[in-house]
Amino acid sequence: MTDLTPTPADKFTFGLWTVGNAGRDPFGEPTRKPMTAPYVVQKLAALGAYGINLHDDDLVPVTASASERSRLVGDFKQALSDHGLKVPMATTNLFGDPAFKDGAFTSADARVRAYALQKTMLSMDLGHELGAELYVFWGGREGTEVDAGGKLLDSLKWFRDSLNFLADYSESQGYGYRFALEPKPNEPRGDMFLPTVGSALGFIATLDRHGLFGVNPEFAHETMSGLNFAHAVAQAIDAGKLFHVDLNDQKPGRFDQDLRFGAETLKTVFFLVQLLEQSGYTGSKHFDAHALRTEDEEGVWAFARGCMRTYLMLREKVRQFETDTEMQAALAAYRVEDPAMQALTSFTPGNAATLKGQAFDREGLGARGPGLEHIDQLTVDLLLGMR
Repeated sequence: MTDLTPTPADKFTFGLWTVGNAGRDPFGEPTRKPMTAPYVVQKLAALGAYGINLHDDDLVPVTASASERSRLVGDFKQALSDHGLKVPMATTNLFGDPAFKDGAFTSADARVRAYALQKTMLSMDLGHELGAELYVFWGGREGTEVDAGGKLLDSLKWFRDSLNFLADYSESQGYGYRFALEPKPNEPRGDMFLPTVGSALGFIATLDRHGLFGVNPEFAHETMSGLNFAHAVAQAIDAGKLFHVDLNDQKPGRFDQDLRFGAETLKTVFFLVQLLEQSGYTGSKHFDAHALRTEDEEGVWAFARGCMRTYLMLREKVRQFETDTEMQAALAAYRVEDPAMQALTSFTPGNAATLKGQAFDREGLGARGPGLEHIDQLTVDLLLGMR
């Protein structure tokens, strides 16, 4: 049987805010006791994780004194060293503080925008100190409920100006960060700016240092609005902009559930794993998810083990898919190769003239059945262990 024990080579990561989530929700108080950052590092390392990611406030409260910061960061760095975990990615909490209630980089208040830059620079300093090479921007409050404020175009400019500023700051400090924008359609704002992977990619092209910027798509975020996450990831890969990926699960049309990876939409999750494995993606596989609020601490670690185990099982299913002779024959039949026609689809004036005069068997093309029902059922059989 395939070994499903995670190792650091799998590059599985979690956030301090994920396994450290205490079970609070908008309608209820915490159901679990908080855990210290060094303890979380110890537990994740024992499970075979590669790394741990964090917001600034996850480790150092905004009210911490210089001596408190030094102690908290020192203890965390010691735990990382003791247990061999990395910090591949860092980010800033620009959504929890009431100051950011109408946006951080897109606030209509210039003082708030300046404070957001200050907080992010300090967080980038911390991330660099911990060894992070990637910096993620999730604009949790960058959006609106009321468009009558008339700031839509201004907000995009302010957002752009802020990201340009922070990229310049990183370069001036020699941090060498790459940056990833994390889209989300709604929640906590009614309408979020840069709601999808496609909109984030379009925005990145307008940045001064656009080569430093990519995306960090999250399964739940695209799925919330009924989109296919594998399609979003494919677009990011095609653009050369998949810098990081957040793995979880989600029921379409619900609030942001952050469910255990593979807990709901198993077939889509399979195609996502297939895409990541076949594309040569080498970045972290970050589980941005939470244990159910019903669980105690043991349930938290069962959740973390489950995320990694499901990915490894699906990776094995991908390998089985690739070597299944019936599946591969069906896929080969689905793709009709015609070298003469393919040659004509590279533009030259001659090819254009030839195509315009080409006689096609329109009825025959329309009558052909590509066999997708068979391919899909073979996939279901494979996932249910019947192949």
